Amino acid sequence: MDFIKKPMEIENRSMEIIAPYLEGLHLNEEETKVFSRIIHAAGDVEYAPIIRLHPEAIAKAKAALQSGCNIYTDVEMVRTGINKRKLASFGGQVFCRVADPEIAELAKKEGITRSMAAMRSFGKALDGSIVAVGNAPTALYEVLRMAEEENIRPALIVGIPVGFVGAADSKAVLAKNTMVPYVTVEGTKGGSPIAAAVINAIMYIIDNTRP
Repeated sequence: MDFIKKPMEIENRSMEIIAPYLEGLHLNEEETKVFSRIIHAAGDVEYAPIIRLHPEAIAKAKAALQSGCNIYTDVEMVRTGINKRKLASFGGQVFCRVADPEIAELAKKEGITRSMAAMRSFGKALDGSIVAVGNAPTALYEVLRMAEEENIRPALIVGIPVGFVGAADSKAVLAKNTMVPYVTVEGTKGGSPIAAAVINAIMYIIDNTRP
């Protein structure tokens, strides 16, 4: 069987295939890299016209990462997908508390989801950080509430929850917010691999060397 075997050749060929679908979107070089990583992670070129980036999203995220910011995720799948070795090279770590016993207790006490409780528990630690939501619309709503009511200001919210209940609506609210830069996707598409891909794309923009 004749097929491409070298990882970088596979990646480069993938980006060549994706490139025509980004034509006409008027993206700069860095935006193109983020869009391409999202599409590559999804294996779906239909993402191209529905990705939404705040004008300051990449610049703010780069500055935060280079200053050693931490990343807070809604689920373990997002945490797992982020290149933690690369993040550590900038001085940051990834945190997810959704499975912590005390978070389950807090969620039950407050009558909210565990993802909401986890985000609430991070509190002021979210200031200057990156928040990555790939599964739970309720987590995204909670971070936006914290931004509005508690003046919490992450450097970036990657809000790409997937699904048919609340996902599209929460992402629409995120895209309308004027408080925090964001990366999101319209509609029901999304998921943990997509959210992680955004983070990794921005880290690779800063430093494209591979371990």
